[in-house]
This record gives sequence, C-alpha cells and structure tokens, in this order.
Amino acid sequence: MKRILLPAGGAILATGLLAAGLAGTASASGVVDDAPLTPNNKVAETVDFWFKANGAALRAAQVYRYDYKEVDKLVQKGGYTPDTKPGSTAPIGEEKKATVKVQNVNLPKTIGKVFFEGRDGKLYWCSATSIQSQYHNLVATAGHCVYQTGANGDVLDKWVFVPGYYQGKAPWGIYVGKQAFTHYDFATYEDYDRDYAFVTVYNGITLGGGTAKKVTKAEFDAHQGLKDAKDVEISKEEFLKGKLDPTSTDSYWVKFGERGKKVGPDYPGAVVEKVETSKQKYAAAPIGKGEGYKFGEPVAEMVSEHEWRRYNGPGEKFKDRAGNYVIVHYYVQAWSVPGTDTKFFKTEFFIIEGFVKDAGRLGDNVGGQGFAWNQPTGKYVRTFGYPGGEHPDGNKPYTGVTPKWCYNKTSTKRTVVAAIKAEELVSLKCAVTPGYNGSPWLLKYSNAKRLGYVNGVTTAVFGDVDSNNRYDTIFSSYFDGETAAVYKAAAALWSGKMS
Repeated sequence: MKRILLPAGGAILATGLLAAGLAGTASASGVVDDAPLTPNNKVAETVDFWFKANGAALRAAQVYRYDYKEVDKLVQKGGYTPDTKPGSTAPIGEEKKATVKVQNVNLPKTIGKVFFEGRDGKLYWCSATSIQSQYHNLVATAGHCVYQTGANGDVLDKWVFVPGYYQGKAPWGIYVGKQAFTHYDFATYEDYDRDYAFVTVYNGITLGGGTAKKVTKAEFDAHQGLKDAKDVEISKEEFLKGKLDPTSTDSYWVKFGERGKKVGPDYPGAVVEKVETSKQKYAAAPIGKGEGYKFGEPVAEMVSEHEWRRYNGPGEKFKDRAGNYVIVHYYVQAWSVPGTDTKFFKTEFFIIEGFVKDAGRLGDNVGGQGFAWNQPTGKYVRTFGYPGGEHPDGNKPYTGVTPKWCYNKTSTKRTVVAAIKAEELVSLKCAVTPGYNGSPWLLKYSNAKRLGYVNGVTTAVFGDVDSNNRYDTIFSSYFDGETAAVYKAAAALWSGKMS
C-alpha cells in the first residue's frame, strides 16, 4: 500500500483541491476527502438543464477522457499486500441470501452513466453503478469523473447519475449528486492509484404530467425550476401590433433576410439554375460543372405560329421544310446562394408546474452492488460500462449508447504507470474504449440476481499492450482498507430529496 506523505520539517506543493482551498474536509485519518456537489436549492435547476428539450443535453454529452493516458507496455512489480483483513458488504436486498449460479449474462439494473459539465463548458459522461449504502443513495465511479484533475482540481458541475441510460432517456429517473467522497491523495495530489469516488445522490426525479403556465420574461428568468421558451413565427402585422402593445408578455424579434449572391459550384449551399443563351455562346461554353458551363443538350420544340412570332429570347427559331415553327433553346449553368425572406417571431415563456416527480431513493429503484476490499487478485470479475471512444487506429466499434461487458481474471502483479503517479494498478484484459472509465469491476457476480461486489472501477488509463493500435487492457485501483474507509464515510451519509 502506497501513501504520499509530507516530508518531515518540510513542505510540498499540492496541485489538487485542498491546495487550492476548494475541497471539503479530510477525515482525521487523512484518508477521506469530501466536497459538496449540488446544494439542495440547485437540484431542480440541474435536473432542468439535463431534461429540457427532451434530454438534448444528455444526448449532446461526449466521452470523458480528461488527463487521459495510454499504456503500450506493462511494467509490473510484485503482488499486492492487503493493509487490513479482507472484507465485504452485501448488495442491496442480498444481505442474507445465498448466491445462485446461472450461465447467461444479464446486465445489472444498477449501471448507468454519470453526466457533468467540464471546466471547458463542454458536456461529458463516464460509466458508474449504484452501490450499497445505509440510505440507498450511493454511486461508485472513477475519481476523475468527479474531480477535474489538472486545473487545481475542482469538483465537476451539474453532476448527475442516470441508471439504465439509453438515447437521452432516464427510465428510473435522474439522480443529482450531493456529496463526493474520494481518497485524500487523489483529491490533493492526483494520485491515480486512488482513482475512485463514491457520490451520495438526492432522491431521483422523473418527469410526467404537469402543466405549462405562460409567464413574463422576468418571471421566466427568476424561476429556478423547470421552464421552457418557444419561438413562434408570426406575420409582420402581428409583429408590429405586439411591439406596440405595452401589456404583452412576449418577446418580439426579427430575422432579417439576405440577398442572394452568385458563387462558385463548390460554395456551401450553392444551387444551380439554367439560363438561356445564344447558340454561339452555348457552343463556346465548356462541358462540366461551373458558372457559364453547358447545361444539358439543346432543347428543340415545335410551337404555334403565334408563339413563334412572340418569342424574343436568345435561342434559335426557324421554320422546317414541313412548315413547322421550331424554337431551339440553349442553356448554361448559373450558380448562386438563394436569398432569404425576412421573418418575424415572438418568444413565449412558460414555467412547468407539477411536472417534477420524486422517484424515491436510487437503491430502492435499481438496487445496489455490494462492496469488497483487500480481496486476493487473480480472480474472475465482470465489468459493465459504456464504451464510446475510438481505438488508437481510429476504429470506433462502440456507440456509447448501450452497455458492454468483459469477463476475465485480474492481474496478480502491480502495474506501474509513472505518468499518472500510479504504482499499484490492477490490470484486466478487456478490449473496450474510453467511456468505459468509471465502470464497476464486480467480484462474484450472479447472473440470476444481477448483483455482485464492486472490487474496482476502470481508471482513465487504457492499454494497447500488444501494440496493434487497439485497446486490449483496462486498469483499476486496488481496493484496500483505505478504499473501504472512503466508501464507509460516503455510505453513512443521508442525502434526502429535493425541497
């Protein structure tokens, strides 16, 4: 077991949360660090952010790979030395039940995605799972999926867990993070041997029913719950009438049209029209695609004498030997971007009343995996997560929409990745891609019960050990007695519901 210690009589510059004065509190043992994520009065606002526009923000989130590292060669040392006796906590609902073995692989209800906003303003996701706790309100994921390392490591914004996530849908609700628990060495020194986190969440929230109440823009801006704004196209007359109405609660605006312009054929949005020209200019025009180039073959048509006499275009007209009146049209290409009309709009503002429903506690809805520490390595585990990134060769076999799984034995020797201060990682053969980070490693997983014991989570590190430009190995921290201390501190904290 490795610990980062201050030198006697000296000082060390910490680049993480506590050094920046941003962290919560560390336990007396110096192991547990916790920090608040979302205060109770901001829960509705956070849910609204992710749920509005039919979950558009959830669908827009991308694979999180901040401070991401690759491993192309395993450097391994001796085995693991437990710091205390092995221990475990049973999954929710399985505290006194025996395991029943079956052969098929059933996905656990507990797994899902955590979504958050990075310091760059972009939206991201990692994998995670619900885990056993006193109040059935705990999520296990990777530490880097809660704390943004590298930039004085602040906690990530708008942090939520969505179990069973699928294409913008939250079948069991959305659970807003309340308090994040990590190892002190990760929060302070970015020690990736401790890349795990346990997050307490408020009761889940689902949407359904409710009514939309039209309000003024001032009321809309002041409202902290769910709300919506809708742009409606109107006539110029209605626009002018609304602008002059001092009692209107709508916001009126204009989208001015643009004139069309001539462009080349490769200009974005360019369209081609045929323009009639003379026989001589058509003959001189080149063949192909471009301004002034030929547009198809000449078009000959027989017309009445009246039409023939009235035609004054550039084409050729004549009477044939049979006395028919003939006009031959010649066309060339004209490329342009069409103009647009000026349009008038009004924006109507609504707040949603009675739309938010309390879904109850996370563990009561989807269950919770057990937790195990100081277990021997070289044992089979199942991992479940949402790979969505590409391999080093650019191949992208996974969409990140549906969960995938791996089954293999963990390494018996410690893996060293010096670039992230890791000396004690556990490795596992598993050909997944980023997005899988934060996924649980489940010991003694029961396919019948869809439950096991979280004995690791996938870190930010992905390995291409056989050097074929395809990831083939994932890594986890070794869960020891200090991991158990972090878990137990989180598992005993009540979070409650949105007020």
